[in-house]
Amino acid sequence: MNEIQSFSQPLLDNVERVIIGKRLSLELLIVAMLCEGHVLLEDVPGVGKTMLARALAVSLGIEFKRMQCTPDLLPNDVTGVSIFDQREQAFTFIPGPAFTNILLADEINRATPRTQSALLEAMGERQVTVDGVTRSLERPFFVIATQNPIEYEGTFPLPEAQLDRFFMKLSLGYLDPEGENQMLLNLGREHPIEQLTAVVPGEQLPDLSRQVWEVHVDDTLRDYIVRLVFATRSHKDLLLGASPRGSYALYRGSQAYAALQGRDYVLPDDIKRLAAPVLAHRCLVQPESALRGRRITDIINEILTETELDLGKT
Repeated sequence: MNEIQSFSQPLLDNVERVIIGKRLSLELLIVAMLCEGHVLLEDVPGVGKTMLARALAVSLGIEFKRMQCTPDLLPNDVTGVSIFDQREQAFTFIPGPAFTNILLADEINRATPRTQSALLEAMGERQVTVDGVTRSLERPFFVIATQNPIEYEGTFPLPEAQLDRFFMKLSLGYLDPEGENQMLLNLGREHPIEQLTAVVPGEQLPDLSRQVWEVHVDDTLRDYIVRLVFATRSHKDLLLGASPRGSYALYRGSQAYAALQGRDYVLPDDIKRLAAPVLAHRCLVQPESALRGRRITDIINEILTETELDLGKT
């Protein structure tokens, strides 16, 4: 796991020059990248969601494109379009922003469901189909989508099927007073993003992703993951539990998180650390439970407390 650590640590340190005080969120973001998954960043405006995506792309030295989602955005604005070339007397394909390494879909819930669905094939299959022709996307291909949790006017909430396509859902949150003071100091002159350079080759990500499979997961821990996911499906306060894709994401994510810590084996704490970011957005709280103030993160933590390791399987 030394190769993964030697790749991840310089990347973390470099991005922290721009995004300070959010080490855990940055680690989880890299976990998703090592698993070739996509991330939904849900947070209030101004906490650095867009800057995080830019800093990550610059640090990796790979291509980055930003797509500002609005109600008039069309599917072809995402995937690309074929136009007729008068000189060549033939149609020429003009690639859309999906043809990149890191795609930032800013305020994704402001795009219409038709446009949101254009991302599904790209996220799930790493390819797009335009005018009946399927074109493969480059690797690595990583989608970071953002949305604002406090503004609902003029938005189109993501359906459960699309939420399930995101490997994990993260929130940066506000800085503490010390961190915000440091941020003001850093922004006193030139923005730190302007001084960033590539520190690791992003082209290594597909190879590192294959190495993550070598991290050992004990039978006891695999059973623990399954029981956690099944507990979400039978919990009285949940209308919808996590999908089998959620089980896979928790299994794979725990391997990547262990590798990030320099271990070739998974610990129970790795699974617990990833449970909420990986499972929460895949679950729906019962309406009556939501009215009583029950939150999905509290329910996930409750499930973690009640579900114990079955040591009989060791």
